[in-house]
Amino acid sequence: MRFAPGRPVLHRNVRHGRIGWVRSARVVSDDERGLLLWVARGAPAAHEVTVAGLGMRAVPFAEWIVSSYALAVGTWNGPPVLKFLPVGAAHSVWWFSDERGRFKNWYVNLEEPGVRWDDGAVAGVDIIDQDLDVVVHPDLTWEWKDEDEFAERLAFPEHYWVADEKAVRAEGERVIRLAEAGAFPFDGTWRDFTPPAEWDVPDALPPGWDRPPAR
Repeated sequence: MRFAPGRPVLHRNVRHGRIGWVRSARVVSDDERGLLLWVARGAPAAHEVTVAGLGMRAVPFAEWIVSSYALAVGTWNGPPVLKFLPVGAAHSVWWFSDERGRFKNWYVNLEEPGVRWDDGAVAGVDIIDQDLDVVVHPDLTWEWKDEDEFAERLAFPEHYWVADEKAVRAEGERVIRLAEAGAFPFDGTWRDFTPPAEWDVPDALPPGWDRPPAR
């Protein structure tokens, strides 16, 4: 399925069949290259927390896996971000902007290929975030990100949602080669993107935002 430009959709991360986080987005484009989404600052969002209200990154993984969870509804307080999910790829590429909307850096989010769903009134794409990431700077230099978290969670294979560490790293290395070469999407494409003025930010997540994962 393809989504029409401008359509509100949900970008969701799934962990062992549970929703880990949800971000409200709008479709910029959806074609043979992939799905391009815009997440505005203040967009409705939700993320999984423990009964103490702590997110996964705020506690040791050994504690997280024995906790009880709930989804805390809030807003996306990070910078405005453009997200590109290439067709069939085990990663997405995000364009981060500064407070004035100027391009800051790319962020390669290593993840299992997204699965789309469309319930009519609400639609979205579900991914499994593999935690290890790559930051690519405007001069095309790069660095791995979250290696410590990745290593910590790999030590609990019966609970972790990443089954093949080597495959995750190989995908990261493949995208790094694209970045070093300045190849698409690291060739300047979409660096000057600004959302249409008529794209408002919803007040809340739509009914059905927490429907069972599509994957």
